[in-house]
Amino acid sequence: MLFRHPKTSLLTATTLLSSIAFYQLRNSSTLTSKYMSKLTPPQAPPNWDFTSEEILSKTDQYLKEAKELDDSIAAKFDTATIDNVFHPFVEFSNKNNGLSNQLTFLQHVSSDPKLREASLKADQKIREFGIESGLRVDVFRVFNKLYLDNLDNKELNHETKKYLEKIDHEYKRDGLNLPEETRDKIKEIQKELSNLSIEFSKNLGENVDFIKFTKDELKGVPEDTINQFETVEENGVTLYKMTFKYPDIIPVTKYAKNPETRKRAFLGDQGKAPENEKLLIKAVKLRNELSDILGYSNFANYILDEKMAKNDTTVFKFLEDLKEKLQPLGLKEIEALKDLKREELGLAKDAETDYYVWENRYYDNLYLEQKYKVNQELIAEYFPLKSTIDKMLGFYENLFNLQFVESESPSAWHEDVKQFAVWQLDNPESPEFKGWLYMDLHPRDGKYGHAANFGLYSGFTDFNGKRSHPVTALVCNFSKPTQDKPSLLKHDEVVTLYHECGHGLHDLLGNVQYSKFHGPGASKWDFVEAPSQFLEYFCWSKPLIKSFSSHYKTGEQLSDDLVDSLIASKHVNGGLFNLRQLHFGLFDMKLHTSKEEVDIAKLWNDSRQEIALVSNGNEVTKGYNSFNHIMGGYQAGYYGYLWSQVFAADIYYTLFKNKESDLQTPGKLYRDIILARGGAYDENDNLKELLGREPNSENFSKELGLN
Repeated sequence: MLFRHPKTSLLTATTLLSSIAFYQLRNSSTLTSKYMSKLTPPQAPPNWDFTSEEILSKTDQYLKEAKELDDSIAAKFDTATIDNVFHPFVEFSNKNNGLSNQLTFLQHVSSDPKLREASLKADQKIREFGIESGLRVDVFRVFNKLYLDNLDNKELNHETKKYLEKIDHEYKRDGLNLPEETRDKIKEIQKELSNLSIEFSKNLGENVDFIKFTKDELKGVPEDTINQFETVEENGVTLYKMTFKYPDIIPVTKYAKNPETRKRAFLGDQGKAPENEKLLIKAVKLRNELSDILGYSNFANYILDEKMAKNDTTVFKFLEDLKEKLQPLGLKEIEALKDLKREELGLAKDAETDYYVWENRYYDNLYLEQKYKVNQELIAEYFPLKSTIDKMLGFYENLFNLQFVESESPSAWHEDVKQFAVWQLDNPESPEFKGWLYMDLHPRDGKYGHAANFGLYSGFTDFNGKRSHPVTALVCNFSKPTQDKPSLLKHDEVVTLYHECGHGLHDLLGNVQYSKFHGPGASKWDFVEAPSQFLEYFCWSKPLIKSFSSHYKTGEQLSDDLVDSLIASKHVNGGLFNLRQLHFGLFDMKLHTSKEEVDIAKLWNDSRQEIALVSNGNEVTKGYNSFNHIMGGYQAGYYGYLWSQVFAADIYYTLFKNKESDLQTPGKLYRDIILARGGAYDENDNLKELLGREPNSENFSKELGLN
């Protein structure tokens, strides 16, 4: 979930042209022809030719071997060594993490309902086994003894020591030092929470709800969008079916002239998957119960114990301080938008009027068009998907000294998917293979409905010194091409693409010994968004925006006027945007710190009105039913999207702002200190090394105009 004005440096014409040429280099043969004969990946891409039966049989075989390993480790209490316990454990984890990820990933992307269902069952089985395995006291005792025996072992390297410590900590965190009866209760709760999360996600992924509108009700919505809607005839009238997938719902709420259309679309989207409400309520109760058993004051503190923030006091202080700074700005923005609304409706300037949550996207866009001459539909013509991907990869090639080579015959799960081999060129005579990147970019039934990066195979080096390379997948939902036009990206979609690819690069550029510490999944969850948020800044740099653009008909770049207007609009209504994020973060924290039963609908609606400053219009909405983050990994952690922006801003302003003429020097430094290390070293230590000082929030405040 990914933002809107920095000043740009004035580059000389020569510098700018050479810079742009490099970003477009991947389209030339200058570099690739010289080394193409050498670029034979040492590791084949994964095979995706599964049947539903194979998914389940491979899952069962994996779990059988995993249990045998646990049994073997449990029998070695008196003889446990690094060689006979730790090494087999690590080897099994390294070997199988990718397979399990691949089998469970298909539930999000396969077009075959049977494969999705089998993948879902595999996910349930693997999660349940993980809970059982994580609560085996006999295995814990062996690892605990091994950890204590090797506390002063100077022959072990940093990653090995950290791995042993982390295993010991994770077992204790799961209550392995508690009585058997209590452990059984923990197991029961964890299994139920796992199943609730899977069911919640499935309900969203399988959702095919829609709202029917007449053509007149869709007045203002771009024809390209309307033409992609399915139609149905009722009583001689053609009705257009708007789904709740991004390419449908966003243009309707953004452009529809009819206020009732925008309201129906928004409320319909907020009301989808109503069956999820009871799942979330039950999950919150179980999380409270779990934190009580484990001795934490609330579930948030149980989660935050392993985050950078550490406790709920720190998080609430961060969010409340930000709210105090942002709300005066948000109130000014609301008044300007109300003036625009009055003007459009022909009301007197001093007429009382509410500003409803379902009209914010429309008036925000109208304000940008009228006050800043930002025409998003026109700008989109300069960002056809294929060209934008080429330019983005060219930019990342320059920034991190890489080469992306697209596969002509991808090994993938769907015909729309693109596949790239990724190489690092620090030694151009001997390029280093970094892994495989997939891009699945268009919506379809049953597919994950938002934008995300899925890490599939982690990178690691085995005990014989052989490197296994990562595999990662970008899953987005950009509009499909039509007969007349290619897929065209709005600027915010360009930002989303750069952001999600940032997660993919964090995955691909990892360089740790063990898969346990590889990539974004091994980072603390209130830091994990920072590497991608940092990359968003380049989508607001004037010379870079121009170089990224290419009109789908003429190939021309954006004009200076259009670019200047776009950049000037970056933080227009940014107070309201960030207050919306604060609503999500504070809702999540209040839900997971309350010891009393929460009226979840009241909390959602009242807090949105109080924090985000938009009126509910006496409508009770239930957008939390599609708030998948707090059921699938970000529970008591959504604040991390704002928390990590502090680090993203500090990195960009300190090392990259106004440095377009030479981005590779700081880019390689950032690559090797932040991305390569994954979770093997403490994030604060990495940041201090990169910045040359302790990180602080001054640049974040400067970026938001709060100084």
